[in-house]
Amino acid sequence: MSGPQAGDTAPDFEAPTDGGGSLKLSSLQGKNVILYFYPKDDTPGCTKEACGFRDTMEDLAKSGTVVVGVSKDSVKQHDNFKAKYDLNFNLVADEDGSICEAYGVWVEKKNYGRTYMGLERSTFLIDAKGTISEVWRKVRVNGHVVAVNEAAAALP
Repeated sequence: MSGPQAGDTAPDFEAPTDGGGSLKLSSLQGKNVILYFYPKDDTPGCTKEACGFRDTMEDLAKSGTVVVGVSKDSVKQHDNFKAKYDLNFNLVADEDGSICEAYGVWVEKKNYGRTYMGLERSTFLIDAKGTISEVWRKVRVNGHVVAVNEAAAALP
């Protein structure tokens, strides 16, 4: 299994976000961070996952937790996705794939006998000190947001 594990320091990055902004992960120290990787804006599973986080942001904010979504989509695609579903958290554009590589989520996938490289839906829960406290790989969307939010609420 490549990529960081629970107990590791979260790999830092700085990348463009929706709205023409920029996000440096280390600038969020002091807060818990749900860093989730998803394959593509405005597809059924990714939309369901994003809307799940959107709908629980109020509770997450109470525990000092922020959500950051990452995909290889462009800033413009993120802007459209965010506007269409009224998303209330940052979406990072990792167009060159460097963040996906650092987190080990750009993996070989198989579908109908075809092998290709793709983004594995994954979530990293990072504590206020910048340490990964929990990792979910090969995420199935149903029930995932609830599980991640419960783990975030349990962080000190």
